[in-house]
Amino acid sequence: MAGKYSDDQLISLSFDDGERFDCGIMGIFDVEGQDYIALEALDGSEDVYLYGYKPTEDDFELLDIDEATFEKVAAEFESLMDEPL
Repeated sequence: MAGKYSDDQLISLSFDDGERFDCGIMGIFDVEGQDYIALEALDGSEDVYLYGYKPTEDDFELLDIDEATFEKVAAEFESLMDEPL
């Protein structure tokens, strides 16, 4: 699975409970003027993590999404995934 992502498209997520996941950056997309990022877990599951995306001078920052906004972001992500290539 990691083979479909280049080195600059890989990121490790660390959660408060100590769990860590390697992910591939599926893409960055816009919802209502805000950028979001979709990350695919590379552990063999089909998990996708969605975060707010904020570019920084050197890299980028992941931002948590509140529950009400998450529904809109998830719906847009699903819509994008359903579009033909």
